[in-house]
Amino acid sequence: MKNTIYTKLLVTAMLAFSISSCKDDILDPVPQTSVSDLSAYDTADRIESLVNGLYRGVKNGNFLGGRYFIYNDIRGEEFLNQTNNGVTGLQTWNFTINASSNEVNNLWTTAYASINNMNLFLDKVDAASSKISADKLANYKGEARFLRALAYFSLVNIYAQPYTKDNGASLGLPLRLKGENGSGNSNNLKRSTVAEVYAQILDDLNFAETNLPANYATQDLNVTRAHKNTAIALKVKAYLAMGRYSDVVKEAEKIVPTAAPYKAATGVRHELNANFAAIFTTYRTLESILSMPMATNDVPGTQNQLAFYYLAGPVGGGEFSLNPTGIYGSASFADTDDRKRIISTVGTRLYLNKFTAPSPFIDWVPVMRYAEVLLSLAEAKARLAANVDASAVALLNAVRSRSKGSVLAPATKADLITAILTERRIEFMGEGLRSFDITRTNSPFPAKGPVNAVNTSQSEYVWPIPTTELAVNKDCVQNP
Repeated sequence: MKNTIYTKLLVTAMLAFSISSCKDDILDPVPQTSVSDLSAYDTADRIESLVNGLYRGVKNGNFLGGRYFIYNDIRGEEFLNQTNNGVTGLQTWNFTINASSNEVNNLWTTAYASINNMNLFLDKVDAASSKISADKLANYKGEARFLRALAYFSLVNIYAQPYTKDNGASLGLPLRLKGENGSGNSNNLKRSTVAEVYAQILDDLNFAETNLPANYATQDLNVTRAHKNTAIALKVKAYLAMGRYSDVVKEAEKIVPTAAPYKAATGVRHELNANFAAIFTTYRTLESILSMPMATNDVPGTQNQLAFYYLAGPVGGGEFSLNPTGIYGSASFADTDDRKRIISTVGTRLYLNKFTAPSPFIDWVPVMRYAEVLLSLAEAKARLAANVDASAVALLNAVRSRSKGSVLAPATKADLITAILTERRIEFMGEGLRSFDITRTNSPFPAKGPVNAVNTSQSEYVWPIPTTELAVNKDCVQNP
């Protein structure tokens, strides 16, 4: 009998074969009618429902609907655990995670279930080309491949060594590219190298950029479904993770002009939103490149929600407070900065109020914002230049000035790079970028509270391959 990990893959894949109550977006995804695999591609509406199902898979609360971003933040030094709750990331926070931990197993299983949904869709959708236009077919395949790239990118950045450690020579992930829909499939598959995983990610993203539309009919869809600029933004992030800074500049400049005002000239006209706090309450700003939408009938699930983790009680769970000796105490983060105004003091503790929806905590989850593209471009330019790059300084100050941060004038190239990395800590607190920035720069995880620093050579530096995978995949090996 097949192990439960692949039973879950099949069950999740079949859940995607449902008709949504809303044909043109993913904001109301309650299934109305289940359909069989044989009839799932019979009509244009059913095919679009399958595409919506692909998004539903990745925005599961155990994956990009909450926990993935939380884990990547609490591994860093900005948050302190307050509840000692073993089911809300305690092992992740204090680096006692192991191959049997729920965090490790649940995220992996959910992510690979979503990848299997995409693979099944890509395996079969061409056969239904008579049901939809050629443009729609290309659009849907582009979305599936974008989401597959996003899933693999997310996984490789927590379960494998960073690309920049050894140019991607370390073991990465089992790279599954065909759908599994029955007990006849073999689970055995060796881990591809990190470089091979990134090659597949970039291949999917290049396909997606070519085939996705420039934009959609509504801003709801522009924020919640992938378009050309979404694929470009993820390529920027992938190249940054690889240390390929010239490629970061090449991709980012497709959607960032060479001088202020910074606004995408093609596709969705992304720009910084004037009000920082509003990004996380109105959800549909032009700054938002991709978000995972939530609604009262489509919640992240218990103890997966961003606001539950970061808001103080009694509104939130108060699981994690801000570390006063982390970025909060930096001289670069002045009290007059708008981003500090969304931090509250409750008793002697500091809490992040970036996500504020009360129970059932249906804040939309920000996956990528235009500010990230600007700072990634700034960093790439700064690293490529011989001295202080003026355009990198301008990009950095554009992000700072939006939130009333003081204008910086770094004296050296090293000072500029440090300022950009510091700015990323301030700007994206609670959005799951801290662990990513630590590992891609081959830096140690700093000490925090009672938790010691974790160096790059320690096994805890990346997550282990979960026992659920090792139990059914004889060709997969554990991280050293």
